[in-house]
Amino acid sequence: MQLINIGFGNIISADRMIAIVSPESAPIKRIVQEAKDDKVVIDATFGRKTRAVIIMDSGHIVLSAIQPETVASRLEKGEQESIQNSYEE
Repeated sequence: MQLINIGFGNIISADRMIAIVSPESAPIKRIVQEAKDDKVVIDATFGRKTRAVIIMDSGHIVLSAIQPETVASRLEKGEQESIQNSYEE
């Protein structure tokens, strides 16, 4: 299982992520509001501005204060390390 740091010491399972999106569009704002109403939002922003919305396969929505590109690069970096470790074994 690969874990991804989404900021401020918060870590999620990369295997359970469906999408990493920007919170600026109206459809994403609606998704976040509906998730808040359904109480399935995990706010990991520590009071800062939401910069990434991570949609999980469980239906949960995770809000992060780091850019979607940063989350994606951490995911790619973790995959590369995982591949490199499998070659070393």
